[in-house]
Amino acid sequence: MSKAKEQPTAYRHCVGVMLLNRQGLVWVGRRKQVDRHDDEGAGSWWQMPQGGVDKGEDGQTAALRELAEETGVKSAEIIAEAPVPYRYDLPDHLIGIAWKGKFRGQEQRWFALRFTGDDSEVDISGIGHTAEFDEWRWARMDDLADLIVPFKREVYLGVVQDFRHLAV
Repeated sequence: MSKAKEQPTAYRHCVGVMLLNRQGLVWVGRRKQVDRHDDEGAGSWWQMPQGGVDKGEDGQTAALRELAEETGVKSAEIIAEAPVPYRYDLPDHLIGIAWKGKFRGQEQRWFALRFTGDDSEVDISGIGHTAEFDEWRWARMDDLADLIVPFKREVYLGVVQDFRHLAV
C-alpha cells in the first residue's frame, strides 16, 4: 500500500507592492511568456511586484528590495501598509511542487508606494536575477482584479479596497 504524499501546510512569507504614479495609476508587469502553458494556466497574466522576505529582513525593506529587483524602480516612498496580511493557496496541481514543495501558498504583507521618478527608470530586465516580466504598463486600480491569475484575485480585491483612497 503506497502512502500519499503529505501536502505542505506552511505559507511562504512575502510582500506585495502597489506602486502608484502621480495620476493614481498602478504599475503592473506581464508575467514572462513561455513556449508552453505556464503553471498558472493559459492566459496573459499581469501582476504587481511581489516576492519573498529574506531572513532578517523587515517588510518595508523587503518591499523596497523586491520593487527594485523586479522593476528597477528606486524612486518610491512607502505611503501605506495594508492593515492585515493576505493569504492565497496555490491550485491543487501546484501544491507540493512550487517553491520546492515547501509551501501551500503565500502570506503577503502589502505596501503602497508612491512613484517619485520618471518612467524611464523602469527596467524589467531582471536586475540580479531572472526577469519576471516581459512587458509593463500603468493600469487603473479597478482593472487589477481582472488582470491577475484567478487564484490570486481575492487578494487583489482586498488590496484595492485597502489602498483605494490613495489613487487620487
